[in-house]
Amino acid sequence: MKKVLGEHLIIELYNCDPKILNNKDEIETILKKAAVESGSTVVGSVSHKFSPQGVSVATLIAESHLAIHTWPEHRYAAVDIFTCGDEADPSEAYRYIKDALKAEGWYVREMQRGLHSIQSDRLYLKL
Repeated sequence: MKKVLGEHLIIELYNCDPKILNNKDEIETILKKAAVESGSTVVGSVSHKFSPQGVSVATLIAESHLAIHTWPEHRYAAVDIFTCGDEADPSEAYRYIKDALKAEGWYVREMQRGLHSIQSDRLYLKL
């Protein structure tokens, strides 16, 4: 198994509860609780409520971050969870957020960050 510095989940959540998606305080609380559920240590949070709707929240954890951007009018949320080290489990945070937002559909992409087994400093992904 490859040793990595962290795990990064890129999450699409569909058909979520629009009232929750538009509530800045509730979204901030959900992210903080999700961080705790994952075994992470919350160190801070910043949030913004858009007009007429939508919320962005970033929660800084000792292990990296959780972030969310919501579109209540589309019942959609884009979520980013990045954890470093061996203690935190980003999948626990994902499950908590998905359930708290009452998502009926989802797509998750997992990336391993900082692969130690790569020998070259000239590895590029050409898009």
